[in-house]
Amino acid sequence: MPLPLAALLEGLLFVSERPLTVRELARITREPTQAVEWALEELKAAWQDRGILLQEQNGAFLLVSHPDVAPYIRELLGVHRGERLSRATLETLAVIAYYQPVTRAEIERMRGVNSDHTLAVLLSRELVVAGERRPTPGRPIEYSTTFEFLKYFGLASLEDLPERERFLAELAAPSAGATDQAENGQEA
Repeated sequence: MPLPLAALLEGLLFVSERPLTVRELARITREPTQAVEWALEELKAAWQDRGILLQEQNGAFLLVSHPDVAPYIRELLGVHRGERLSRATLETLAVIAYYQPVTRAEIERMRGVNSDHTLAVLLSRELVVAGERRPTPGRPIEYSTTFEFLKYFGLASLEDLPERERFLAELAAPSAGATDQAENGQEA
């Protein structure tokens, strides 16, 4: 007796080292794309209170561990989390997450400061990716978030981001800690 499509997709996503699109999953399983979409929705619903989540970004899917399991995984693997993101880096990441794809000039216009350093940090940590060049004067590079961004924040998809206005207001509120200028030596 063959496995249900959802179970088959679960197995494929489990062994995949990269996100898979609905089209790829349909091709591999020889099932219609709509059947694959329904089976993926079934998996999402089944894993709401489990140790594994089905992440989605731009129509591609990946299995990841639930964010609440992360401390236990770090303990198991003997890995300790590195440095935290500075407030300036979080602000830049928020702009990219909510307005993607976005150019460096657009980020700097929204933040009011140079964002070269924070973009370099985000790119090196693979939380954002440099994408296409915009067909406008200067052909600026567009930046978007990655699956690593979703994993870092424990999100299943970009739809799980908090409401933009509320999040940006909370981020703009003064913090009790050290300023970013002290953290970065150059940015506010």
